[in-house]
Amino acid sequence: MSRRILTISVHPDDETLGCGGTILKHQSVGDRLFWMVVTQPFAPSWSAEIIHRKAGEVEKAAQAYQFEEIYKLGLKTTRLDTLPQVEMMAKIREVIRKVNPNWIYLVNGSDVHSDHRIVFEATMAVLKPFFKGFGVTKILSYECLSSTEAAPPLSGHTFIPNVFSDITAYFDKKIEILKLYETEIHQDPFPRGPSAIRALARYRGATIGVEYAEAFMLIRELM
Repeated sequence: MSRRILTISVHPDDETLGCGGTILKHQSVGDRLFWMVVTQPFAPSWSAEIIHRKAGEVEKAAQAYQFEEIYKLGLKTTRLDTLPQVEMMAKIREVIRKVNPNWIYLVNGSDVHSDHRIVFEATMAVLKPFFKGFGVTKILSYECLSSTEAAPPLSGHTFIPNVFSDITAYFDKKIEILKLYETEIHQDPFPRGPSAIRALARYRGATIGVEYAEAFMLIRELM
């Protein structure tokens, strides 16, 4: 029986950095895939050309993953702190109701990027454990290079992986999809450069004795 999988990206490319191989793994077993993209660039902070290019990157990535549906919330990137949480919760709740996912992949709640923290908190506020009407049985947070590892070491706020996904068979395809994000990818030796992405996947793989892996923190599971 196929599962309904919802991946939440605060910014396009979060999903590929954090769980691209795992999404492809879900695709390979026939799970139904859905994508929520929370933010988008806006003028005048970004030029019309860059906005157009970034929109094209999203469409190409969606095709590569074969998402059944994309939900674009259209909120202004880096401006989520100006939006009342109740409004963001309403938008997130609407998508979750439409998708009715079994599993959700979500950004990490302690990331240095404030947009990530805000979306994590709003999503978890929607998914209160006593409210089971959405049918969500598992919530996993993923790590994003340049955001997760850059978070300050505050007590009780850190990414501690306790779930690992072997993506050895899907790693090359993950890299191909990352290359679609031409406006986002870094050059070496920066965090979202090719060597850092490969090194993290190799390190996570070594943790469980495989070539490449992605790591997650289990937030909640209903048995």
